[in-house]
Parts: sequence; structure tokens; C-alpha cells
Amino acid sequence: MLAGLALLFGLPLLLVALYRFVPVPLTPLMVIRLVEGEGLTKRWVPLADISPELSRAVVTSEDQRFCSHHGFDWIEIGEAMDEYRDGGRLRGASTLSQQTAKNVFLWPGRNALRKGLEAGFTVLIEALWGKRRIMEVYLNVVEWGPGLYGAEAAAWHYFHRPARTLPRRQAAARAAGLPNPRRFSPLGGGYAGMRARIIESRMATVSPTLCP
Repeated sequence: MLAGLALLFGLPLLLVALYRFVPVPLTPLMVIRLVEGEGLTKRWVPLADISPELSRAVVTSEDQRFCSHHGFDWIEIGEAMDEYRDGGRLRGASTLSQQTAKNVFLWPGRNALRKGLEAGFTVLIEALWGKRRIMEVYLNVVEWGPGLYGAEAAAWHYFHRPARTLPRRQAAARAAGLPNPRRFSPLGGGYAGMRARIIESRMATVSPTLCP
């Protein structure tokens, strides 16, 4: 029993510690999509080889308090709950830290067990990785389209250039599809195009230096 408990609690801690330094080779979502026949295209690059404009676009789009919270944006959570109590739809309030924890360690879904595990992993990566590593991992594992993972693979696929050279407009277009990357293409118009323009206009308020 003690061995089982040690494995249950020790393995997650070991993986978090390992991924502080080692590129994440695969995620549960990658494996699921691969089994479903979507293929797998990815290439890990360090944060220094990803355009700062993409980090700014992602923060603008997904988590504007990324540099100031400790894994959970309680202001955003409170606002989401207030909207729900007023009769609105219950919207998500996940931070980039929570999304990274989910993408790297867990399966897709919204049940209570997965959300609880997500919270635990979020605490661990905030404590052991820090903001720049969280962003680096997120940008390298996030799904950007069917069978397409990471900023480098997406930059080549959509824009035929390395991620380090993405200008602001293309970075904003990439971030605009993140709510549903399997549906919204950064090359299209409509909702994604409108959202990209909004993100681009707001990026000026985000520091060029990520979490200084």
C-alpha cells in the first residue's frame, strides 16, 4: 500500500521536475489524436526561438493576468461566477498555467476528477517551473490544428516561416484560433479574423518582455 501511495504521489512530482528541464515528448491529447488517425506534427524549440509577439498574443487572448497570478485568476473566476448567477452561460476562466497542466499531464474533459488533478498540477508547475517555462511548454505542446502541435510546426504549416520570425499580425491570427484550433484557421476570416484584429489592437498593452 505504501508503495502504491508513493507511486501515486511521487510520479506526478517526478514528471513535473523532469519537464522543468526536458522537452515534453508526448501528451495524452497527442496520443488520442494519433490513435484517431490525425497524425502528429511537432517540433520543440526553446522560448528564445519563438517570436515574443506570439507570447504577447497568447497572453492578450487567453490570460491577461498571467504574469501576476499564481496559477489561478481569482478575479476572472469571480467575474465568471457573477455572470452565471445573473443568468449567463458558465464560461471558462482557465489560466495559461491551468491549460498547460491540462495539456501536458491530463486527458480532455470537464469532470470533477480531471479538474481536481488539473488544479494540483497547476500548483506544482507554478512552484517548480516559473512563468517563462510554463509559457515555453505551452507554446510547444498546444494544439494548433488537426495533428499539429507547437508554435514551430504551426508557423511552418500556416505561414511557411520559423516561429521566431512571426510578426504581430500573424501571431495575433494564431492566438485567435486557440479557443477552437480544429475549427478556426488563422488564414480565414469571419469570427477568427475579427478576433485576430481585436487581439492585435490590444497587444500594445502587454509588456514586450514576458513576466520581467
